[in-house]
This record gives sequence, structure tokens and C-alpha cells, in this order.
Amino acid sequence: MSLRTTVLGTGIMGAAMARNLAKAGLDLTVWNRSRDKAEPLAAVGATVADSPVAAVNGADVVITMLFDGDTVDAVMDNALPAMAEDALWLQMTTVGVDGIGRLASKAASRGVGFVDAPVMGTRQPAESGQLTVLAAGADDLVTRAQPVFDAVASKVVRLGDEPGAASRFKLVMNAWVLSLTTAAGQSIALAQALGIDPRRFLDAIKGGPLDSGYAQLKGAMMIAGDFPASFALDGGAKDAGLVAAALEGAGRSPAFAQAIKDLMDRAGDPSDDMAAVVRGF
Repeated sequence: MSLRTTVLGTGIMGAAMARNLAKAGLDLTVWNRSRDKAEPLAAVGATVADSPVAAVNGADVVITMLFDGDTVDAVMDNALPAMAEDALWLQMTTVGVDGIGRLASKAASRGVGFVDAPVMGTRQPAESGQLTVLAAGADDLVTRAQPVFDAVASKVVRLGDEPGAASRFKLVMNAWVLSLTTAAGQSIALAQALGIDPRRFLDAIKGGPLDSGYAQLKGAMMIAGDFPASFALDGGAKDAGLVAAALEGAGRSPAFAQAIKDLMDRAGDPSDDMAAVVRGF
């Protein structure tokens, strides 16, 4: 019998993951607050549910891939009581330190299995099933989740039995991604302000110790002024805020992460790719 899998949240990442779950032959149900973002998945065999409660009814595995911790909290307040006793909740949204603690407690109170499983990767690796899953949870639960991980990811990084460990590591990784993107934006904005062709900056670092594929990719978008979303500005700002909160909670300065958040908040259309942070300068 095919694993009955529900995806709550079919934005950029959730929709791509859902397509790969359907391609892998899983029995798939999807739900999204804006139904129009979920309906195209019917074409790949998914059942489109009208509510989170209807979506999780009878599911073996429930994936939350929503915008933030507050959204997951609100959706699961409704959905969690409708989940089967032996269902598994894969929490794959980036929710931060406090958020994952609240959600793990909510799962424990209901008595359902819970795996903290945020992912590394943006639109393209999500579409090609090449994400990296960061997984923290009991071994038997991670084993049960393996068909889902096989469908959406090329790599699973185990981070122990304790839910929360994966979400903490995700913040470490996103702190680097956000910092690198914003630093590239600063140099490109400075070059433009000083009358220097910013392409010379990318050419100068290319192939050397200061180079990175991400700087070249996002830098080219900044110079072109074209920002189709792979990792949207609003998500970048949200995650920068989570990084700032984690730093402050751990007794470290949040100043840099807060500056990134402020730049992304004022960089224009929140649905643009986070490379649009260059406009924040």
C-alpha cells in the first residue's frame, strides 16, 4: 500500500516537493491557504483538500512546508487533532529555535511521531529532488520518513534524536547564505555608486579564493535587475530575524543578522528573489 502523504503548504518549495512525491508514487493529498496554488497539483495525481483537517484525515505522513512558525502553529492547531494516532509529522518549515520547541511540544501532547526536518536548497534543487534534509528525531521515525526523503532529497544529514537540533543547524546554514547574498549586494551596490562596472567585481573574484557559485549566481541577478524568486525576499527577511533571535538567545550579538533583515525588509517587492537585497542599499 502506498504511503499516504499530505503536504500542507504548496508555495515555491512545497509545490516542487509535492510533484516529486507524486512522481515517486506516493498517495498524495495537498492543501494551501490559497487554493489556486494547490490546484495545479491535481494534474500530477494529488487530491486537493479544502481544509487542513480534511487534508490530514487518514494520512500516514503529514508534511508542514509553510511560511513560518506562527503559520504552522495556527494550521496544526486545527489539523493535529484530526491526525491518526500512528501518523508521523515531518516539520520541514524553517521555524527557528523557539518555534521548533513549541511545535515539538504540540506533537508530544497529541502523541504523534515528530521529526524536525528542515531542508537546504531553493527552487531548482526542490524541483529536481536534490534537496538536503536535515533530520532530527528518533531513528524509527526517520526510517518511516525515508520514502519521503528519497523522493525530495539527494542527501539526509542526521543530527541526532532530539527535535530542534536540525532547526538550529538550519539557522547556521541560512546565516551563511543570507550573509553571502547580502555581502555580494553591498559590493555590487558600492561599485555602481562609485561608477564602476559591477561585472568587474564578479570577474575579479571568479575562480579565486574569494569566489563562490552563489555570489556569481545572485550577483548576476543583481546586475541584471531581474529577480525571479528562488528564495524570496520575505522568506530571507523572516529567516534573518530567526537568526538574530537565536544569536540573542545564545548571548551573541544579533547586529549583523538584524542589519540583513532590515535591508531585505526595505528592498521592495517581497515576492522577488532575495538577490533584490541589493535595492536595500
